[in-house]
Amino acid sequence: MTRRARGPFAAATAFILAAMAAPFLLLSAPEAAEAGTSLIINPGFETAGTGDMPACWEKSGWGDNDFTFTTTADAHSGSKAMTVALTRRVNGDRKAMMTETPDCAPHVTAGQQYDLSVWYKSTTADTAVTLFRHDTTAGWRYWTDLMNPPVSAAWNKAEVRTPPVPAGTDQLTWGVSVYGVGSVTTDDYTAELVGGTPPEPVCTGTGAQCRDGKWDVLPAQNPVRSMHSVVLKNGKVLLIAGSGNNTDNFAAGSFTSAVYDPEAGTYKVIPTPDDMFCSGHIQLSDGRVLIMSGNKAYPAADGSHGYEGYRHSYVFDPDTETYTQTNDLNDGHWYPSATELGNGDVLSFGGLREDSTGSVTAEKWSAAQNKWLPLSQVNQTWSYWGLYPSMILMQDGRLFYSGSHVFGNGTPGTGSAVYDYDANTVTPINGLQDKDQRDQSASVLLPPAQDQRVLTIGGGNIDSNPDGNRLTDLIDLKQPNPAYSAGPLLPQGTVDLPTGTVPQTGAQGKMYVSAVLLPDGKILETGGGLHNRADPVHETSIFDPQTETFAPVAADPEARGYHSSAFLLPDGRVMATGDNPGNGTWNHNVSIYTPPYLFKGPRPQITSVTDNHWTYGSSQRISVDRTIARAELIRPAAVTHSSDPNQRFVDLPLTVVNGTTIDLNVTSNPNVAPPGWYMLLAVDANGVPSVAKWVHLDAQASATALRSTASAGADIPSPHIHDFARDLANKPQKPGKRRTSAPVGVRVSGCDNHYGTPDLCVPAVFPNTVKATAAARCTWLSRHDFQLPLKVNGAADPLRLDPNHNGMACDRTDGMSPR
Repeated sequence: MTRRARGPFAAATAFILAAMAAPFLLLSAPEAAEAGTSLIINPGFETAGTGDMPACWEKSGWGDNDFTFTTTADAHSGSKAMTVALTRRVNGDRKAMMTETPDCAPHVTAGQQYDLSVWYKSTTADTAVTLFRHDTTAGWRYWTDLMNPPVSAAWNKAEVRTPPVPAGTDQLTWGVSVYGVGSVTTDDYTAELVGGTPPEPVCTGTGAQCRDGKWDVLPAQNPVRSMHSVVLKNGKVLLIAGSGNNTDNFAAGSFTSAVYDPEAGTYKVIPTPDDMFCSGHIQLSDGRVLIMSGNKAYPAADGSHGYEGYRHSYVFDPDTETYTQTNDLNDGHWYPSATELGNGDVLSFGGLREDSTGSVTAEKWSAAQNKWLPLSQVNQTWSYWGLYPSMILMQDGRLFYSGSHVFGNGTPGTGSAVYDYDANTVTPINGLQDKDQRDQSASVLLPPAQDQRVLTIGGGNIDSNPDGNRLTDLIDLKQPNPAYSAGPLLPQGTVDLPTGTVPQTGAQGKMYVSAVLLPDGKILETGGGLHNRADPVHETSIFDPQTETFAPVAADPEARGYHSSAFLLPDGRVMATGDNPGNGTWNHNVSIYTPPYLFKGPRPQITSVTDNHWTYGSSQRISVDRTIARAELIRPAAVTHSSDPNQRFVDLPLTVVNGTTIDLNVTSNPNVAPPGWYMLLAVDANGVPSVAKWVHLDAQASATALRSTASAGADIPSPHIHDFARDLANKPQKPGKRRTSAPVGVRVSGCDNHYGTPDLCVPAVFPNTVKATAAARCTWLSRHDFQLPLKVNGAADPLRLDPNHNGMACDRTDGMSPR
């Protein structure tokens, strides 16, 4: 029978035991695998089983489709093969799979790789080699799609290498999924251990560098007060400042950007047409950068309005290094999100309108029309998503709101949700710890993107100003009803307090976190502060998604709090910029982190890329100078305020032609890897990456890149979309009542603008260690390098910093002794 439990989102819940008891099938205890020895039992379907399936094989699949499983005499060898056919399909797939029992499914060793092959004939491009794994704790579960075998009328051999087997996995099973109308006939399966032991890495630095990496502060400072960092398709970095959170620059109309060249170590200041301070930004599929909204006004001294977002939008062209204005957005959006969809369109949510209220207008950029669509053409739920909501594209085209955001509390409800643009619904997701203390936490789609797991890290709350926290949360979006579960606590470092640098204690963590995907499949988290724009935390660690553990490494010597960024460079190093404390100063020093993997000996090199314009579902040939273990695409960063929801690492399963000629198998699903320019990296068995090559992934690219004998365009596979996260426990919320905006207080940024200039941040709520007296608060401000006294704007003195009411807060006549 065909069981939904064998769908890609869940493990099998029953075994075909009768086949195991059949007298003609002699089974023995599994032996240790050796290279060159196939692990498949009954690889050619020659041994009959009970019912209508051969021994050690079963029917699998899910969805609304009509299908047949047929044992045919049209075999590659022997007398039998298996044909799986779909005659009608709405969704789902069908496949013949090795039975999920200890005696039938191949036994494997964690950390090893296996070469899989199968002979096949097919009439549809919509096929995929689909792999499941047996977790010794969680049971059978979907692992990944490895490749899309092209249409073949004659017998053809599909070969592909697995990624390293995850920890806790002891068996694999796999088959060829058919997910389009047509058929595939398969025969003669093999699974062989990849032979050879990689050489032990040789440390090329000091012991500390090989263990913890190292930081260098560059001699050349960043010439602009950049708070937005975008890695461009040519490997340079666009650093956007706008007014740089400086009211004098704003008044003078002095708006700046710079382009940094990592190879030359030089900066070029770029004319900037508008105040892009706190805008949204994203790389478009053609490599240009779309910038949406920005700062129309700083908060008024009299409290009549807060920050205001304008409707203007621009694109930056990396080739000409110039900005060009697009059509306007439908609403103002200071601090908007930006997420690219699988077709190249962009969705944007949240931020502040031109009147300082919260924008409830969803915006959609049309890649085909190269413009923002009018409001009438964009689905609206009238939800207020807050500021910089982290909206991550899922493999089926929905968006996952991770709960990471900027300023204050998160959205009402559970703090996390799945947003379905097509259905125009929002479904709450459970489990996020302390959802209202995830202000400027970081969220990242863990490597590889095919795994559909998200990690959130740290955070705080500028409204209540507690210590930043150590919380992390993990969610597996492959589950039928995904929910967050608590991850490991962040490691602790030191914190720069006015009284000196001290070790963190208790539950102290950090907000203003940066999270960076690394080529070895791990995540670097770095930077942060303990409180609202104050008290820098020096702590850096590397998270391993396989073991779900953090390993502390060398910490950035520079303060990296509010308005800081960290991001991956094409050479595998990490660049960190910025820090904008509440006193209005700016850190122009730039740090570069060299991870431990760059102290493990020579790097592999990609010596050639046959074609740098790739299509989905294709095989792309590269040459390398020595054996590699994996290859991947990493989407270049577009980060601000701890937020880069488009950052992703896409696995490219290998087909090894010989030791140095490799075919890379590209996902057929553009939701896994949205179109655009990517960094291609090859990584050896010790995690040492090559320098990146740039490739362009585009569904409209020439079909000649596909391995096919069919006519051009006829065999491009459609996306293989799985039935993940489709049984959500919470009820979908339909659009609310249409409204113009959401109410937002003028002090949404956590700053009380009754004091000083709007680019200062006198905290509206002081840390709870500061007594609620003028003396204690003024002492705190003085020790955090605020230039006292501060002018009181208007008659109100909500923080009671001006006891004698002379219009100057924290002056000597108030009994203060400012520095």
